[in-house]
Amino acid sequence: MGKGSDGGPQGVTWITGAGSGIGRALAIHLANAGARVALSARTVEDLTAAVQMVPDRMRMFPLDVTDRKATAATVAAIESGLGPIDRAVLNAGTHSPMSLEDFSADTARRLMEVNYMGVVHGLEALLPRMRARGRGQLAVVASVAGYRGLPTAAAYGPTKAALINLCESLKPDCDRAGIRLQLVCPGFIDTPLTARNSFRMPDLMPVEDAARELANGLEGDGFEIAFPRRFTRKLKLARCLPYRLYFPLVRKATGA
Repeated sequence: MGKGSDGGPQGVTWITGAGSGIGRALAIHLANAGARVALSARTVEDLTAAVQMVPDRMRMFPLDVTDRKATAATVAAIESGLGPIDRAVLNAGTHSPMSLEDFSADTARRLMEVNYMGVVHGLEALLPRMRARGRGQLAVVASVAGYRGLPTAAAYGPTKAALINLCESLKPDCDRAGIRLQLVCPGFIDTPLTARNSFRMPDLMPVEDAARELANGLEGDGFEIAFPRRFTRKLKLARCLPYRLYFPLVRKATGA
């Protein structure tokens, strides 16, 4: 058994968006390392397949994170059935490419409900419990797409930018409360979501490698966990570029 965020025995790790992609890969990785993992996602079939990979260490709790009351009820069910949630990885998200030709308020609203409000609902349910215990670890999965605008990310990117700002805003309060808050900013990871992109994705990372990077970051004390490192370093530098240099660089990098 590993150590919890206060140095004591590790409790339960809750991962949302665990039916596929990096959430599923992370759940399997942590369970194989000895963690007790509660998995949530909307699709029961996906959760069932994931849990069967390490059945003695994982339990599934189906959830649509856009449902505020259901999220609170799920957190309560996990803690009453398995024990305190010592660590939560709020990873649920979706992606729909959106460009000028298919710009849609409906698409933007749907992604904001899942990617941003889904995290807010999770935080609302978790923070009071962790504050009362004086400990806990929260990891919010945003994206490097939240650093600056990228092609076809007109709906997706703003949700991730909002998550980055949210975490930066909450970090001082979490520190005072004894809660370790971390921001996760992956680059392009080979998942069903990135398969929807029509442009070239630099430094595309296998999902198993991404899960290992994320797991290692959760054991560290840094605020931001960003990978693959070479690509994310480039984007961090790109945040400092003036627009006259940034837009030509994006066109060259993505071919968009």
